[in-house]
Amino acid sequence: MHGAAGFSFFIARRYLVSKKTHNLINLISGISISGIAIGTMALIVVLSVFNGFEGLVLSLFNKFNPDIQIVASEGKTFNKTDIQSYKLREFPGVANYAEVIEENALLKYRSRQFIATLKGVSESYIENHKSDSIILDGVFLLQKDNQEFSVMGYGVAYTLGINLADYRNPVEVYIPSRTKKSLTPTPESFKTERLIVSGVFSIQQEYDNKYIYVSVPFMQKLLDYDKELTSIELCLSPGTDIASFQKSMEKKLGSRFSVKNRFQQQELLYRILRSERWAIFFILTFILLIATFNVIGSLTMLILEKRNDIRVLWSLGCNEKTIRRIFILEGMFVVLAGAIIGLFMGFMLCILQQEFGLVKLGSKEGAFLVNAYPVDMRFVDFLIVTTTVLSIGYISAFIPVRRISRRFVEKRIN
Repeated sequence: MHGAAGFSFFIARRYLVSKKTHNLINLISGISISGIAIGTMALIVVLSVFNGFEGLVLSLFNKFNPDIQIVASEGKTFNKTDIQSYKLREFPGVANYAEVIEENALLKYRSRQFIATLKGVSESYIENHKSDSIILDGVFLLQKDNQEFSVMGYGVAYTLGINLADYRNPVEVYIPSRTKKSLTPTPESFKTERLIVSGVFSIQQEYDNKYIYVSVPFMQKLLDYDKELTSIELCLSPGTDIASFQKSMEKKLGSRFSVKNRFQQQELLYRILRSERWAIFFILTFILLIATFNVIGSLTMLILEKRNDIRVLWSLGCNEKTIRRIFILEGMFVVLAGAIIGLFMGFMLCILQQEFGLVKLGSKEGAFLVNAYPVDMRFVDFLIVTTTVLSIGYISAFIPVRRISRRFVEKRIN
């Protein structure tokens, strides 16, 4: 540093380490550093925990949601020949794809009933998803020897009281007939089929309480479909740029189809997670702002104590800008010290939580998907927190310093 800036830095550093006439100034400065350190640490820890939960929740949803989903822009179904003409399997980046038909249906098992969503999937769906990783009981089997099977979500199976060993009592499926309609419900108004439950899956509560896997031929028979589908799910090759692939696919298919990535398939969930994260960030930032009031107090008292030094500096030719810079730097040194300590403390706490799981989610082992609060530290969070703390610190330092002027000092002295 050279010139006025280097001179201001030198004087500010001397003021920081020198002994003050009033011990109260040192005390308030120490409280300021502690408050900023704790606030900074809290920001880092909370953001990292939110990152951990976000990653955990999205990993659960990603077991169900494909890399890319193709649906009709208008209406519920589309003809699969309109898509197959583009030879999806030969499209660059596509590892595999599965045909899907979804529809709500009434299920009946013995004396219990439940409305669930049937998800008919083609055989390639099992190749796209690690089906074994989601199976809680039984096996992932949809068809064998002309017999139709199903894999139920845990919540659906629990509500119906499903017994996997009970082959004599299959699940009865009822869906309103597309060909026979009447104003009053009659047995002829519904299409009925039977299913044997081969397994129970568990992904996430929302899916567990809603979905049942069946085969596409079963859904076609139940709904009197021929070539209709509700969606096509694509599994992309590792390393494929999803954004570029999505744009290429949208251009290829045209406006008749909507191409959705995982974010768009669960847009509401992503928005809620982001909103909660930033809401907590702004609340903690407000608390940090209150903590920096101590910087205003300590800097104001330092200015009053050093008013004779300020007059001497003016006599030596320093202008208002240089003198104000000295005390702004003094305040920023306090804020920077608190920020560095807070960042280090937050980093160490997150490391300890990752390694040892210091803070548990529940008292019972296995009561949750993870036993301790998940943590995911990201460089961008450290950058955002540092920028926020220093910005607040600069404003706090500028508030008392802006009153420094020759008239102010002479008035105080005289």
